Amino acid sequence: MQRGAITRESVLKVLAEHDELGREAFLSKYGFGEARSYVLVHEGQEYDSKAVAGVAHKWDQGRALKPVEFSGGKDHAAAWLKRVGFQVKAIKKSALLQLLPIFAEVDRNEKFRNSNGVARKTFDIATRHPEYRGKPTNGGALDVAVLHEFLARPQGMTEAARLIRQGITTGELQSFAPTEDEEFGDDFSAPEGRLLMRRHRARERNKSLRKKKIASVLQRGRQLACEACGFDFEKIYGDRGAGYIECHHALPLHVAGEGRTKLSDLALICANCHRMIHRRAPWPTPGELSASIEQKHADDRRAAAALTRPRRAADEQMPNP
Repeated sequence: MQRGAITRESVLKVLAEHDELGREAFLSKYGFGEARSYVLVHEGQEYDSKAVAGVAHKWDQGRALKPVEFSGGKDHAAAWLKRVGFQVKAIKKSALLQLLPIFAEVDRNEKFRNSNGVARKTFDIATRHPEYRGKPTNGGALDVAVLHEFLARPQGMTEAARLIRQGITTGELQSFAPTEDEEFGDDFSAPEGRLLMRRHRARERNKSLRKKKIASVLQRGRQLACEACGFDFEKIYGDRGAGYIECHHALPLHVAGEGRTKLSDLALICANCHRMIHRRAPWPTPGELSASIEQKHADDRRAAAALTRPRRAADEQMPNP
C-alpha cells in the first residue's frame, strides 16, 4: 500500500461518512482517537485529520490505514490532506488553556499558559510514563498524579478532556449555573465597574467590506433585511434603523485565517440571529438558521391547530338555540 496516495474525492467521501455516523462512532469504527495536533477544516467544520487521511485510503487503495501505520503530523496526514487541496490547521493547546475561566484576568500576564510553558509541562508528564526510557525531568508531584489518573482511567480522562475542549469552544465554561441553595431577589448585588487592562489577539477585519456588502444589496434593489429571519431595522426603528444591519463571515476568520474575503463570503443578518449563530459550535449558516426558524413556526402552527380542533368540534356538537 502506498501511504498518502489519496484523492480529494476520497476525502470528501470520508467526510460524508463522518457526518452520517457522528464523530464518536466514526473514530470508534476505524480505531482512531481524537486529533491532538492538527484538524482538517471543511465548510466551517473541523475533523480529526489523522482519522480522515487514514480512512481515505480505503477508497483509493482498498483498505484504511491503521493508526500505527502513520502519524497525524506535518510529515504524513496533514501533508497529504493539504496536497489534495484541504485546509489543515494546528491545534494549539496553549490557546485553549488560556481561555479557561478559572483564573482572574489580572493574573493573566504575557507568560500565562504560553506555548513554551505548556509544551514543557506536557513533556514533564510524559517523562514520568513507565515506558519512558530517558531521565525524568524535575516536574512536580502533581505531574505523577495526573499521569496516574490517565493510566488508571484512560477513557474517563479522555472524555473529560473532550468536554473541557467542547466547553471552551462553545463558551459554556464561561458561565456557571447557580447552585440550588442560591436565591436571587431584587436586592441581590455583585461588584462591578473596576477598571481592567486587557490584552486580546484578534483577526484583522476590513471595515469597508460591510459597507460594500450593504451597497451591493441596495444596488440590486433588494431589501436590507436579515438573511435568516427577515428582520428590517428601518421598518421597526424608522430613521434610527435606516441602513443598519450586521455583517457575518460565513467562514469564521479564526478558521479561514489570513486571506482575501469576497462579498459573497459575507451575510447580512440582524443582531439576534448573529448572536444565535455564534452561541455555540457548530455554527449554523444563515440559511440553516432560517430553516430552523421556519421549522419552529411550522411546529407552533401545528400545535395551535391541534388545540383548536377539539374546541371547534365541541362547538359544532352544541345544539342551536
